[in-house]
Amino acid sequence: MSATKTPTPKKPKTAGTQKTQPRKAGAQKPRTLCIDIGGTGLKMMILDAKGQPVTERLRELTPEKPTPKTVLAVLSKMRKKIGTFDRVSVGFPGVIKHGHTLGAFNLDPGWADFPLQQTLQKKWKKPVRVANDAAIQGFGAIRGKGVELCLTLGTGLGSALFVDGHLCPGLELAHHPWQKDKTYEDFLGKRGLEQLGKKAWNKRVAKAIEQTSALFNWDFLHIGGGNAKHLTIKLPGNAQIIPNEDGLLGGVALWRDQK
Repeated sequence: MSATKTPTPKKPKTAGTQKTQPRKAGAQKPRTLCIDIGGTGLKMMILDAKGQPVTERLRELTPEKPTPKTVLAVLSKMRKKIGTFDRVSVGFPGVIKHGHTLGAFNLDPGWADFPLQQTLQKKWKKPVRVANDAAIQGFGAIRGKGVELCLTLGTGLGSALFVDGHLCPGLELAHHPWQKDKTYEDFLGKRGLEQLGKKAWNKRVAKAIEQTSALFNWDFLHIGGGNAKHLTIKLPGNAQIIPNEDGLLGGVALWRDQK
């Protein structure tokens, strides 16, 4: 996928801005069905051409055995409830190459080299684009200026790096070695939170913020994901917690190279 330019920089948001009201009839086309595939939940919402919601957000639990077949079955049921759309954007918790999921450590081995983009296009007869879920959440939050890093604290750890609004594809910080043969995700994902407890986990997050700042020299850090609600540390002045809804609202950015 080509680099994508973000629009005019946005003001920072806080964790309290979770709700976005859908627009009424007459919303501008094309309408984008935005999907967020997560380790615990599957979410879906339709956005208009300006990235504004035209439907409520639908959410279903991720199947207990989240194979491609079971996940796609739930998504198809959700699709029937949400209305008409012109194209699809999907956020997926893993590395994406040419529409294929290279793997999903927190889902199922069946996602290794799975043609998700092509499969959905064939099933739903609509153009589809797929990207890493942290990248889409980042597109929903970034200001579009300087170096910005998005980290998502959920079942696993998501990461996306942007320079002047352009995504730097392929970053996978989660499985980078950190300490004692363990990765960033081992400490910062759901398993780390459960094993360490909230206090020690917060210290690990603080350390990760220091290390990523030294590594990437980011100008701004965006922290999302379902477990961001457990953060009690004081964030730097150039960091913010972003709402999970950004994981859907950034979906239109995947189509900004089209008029």
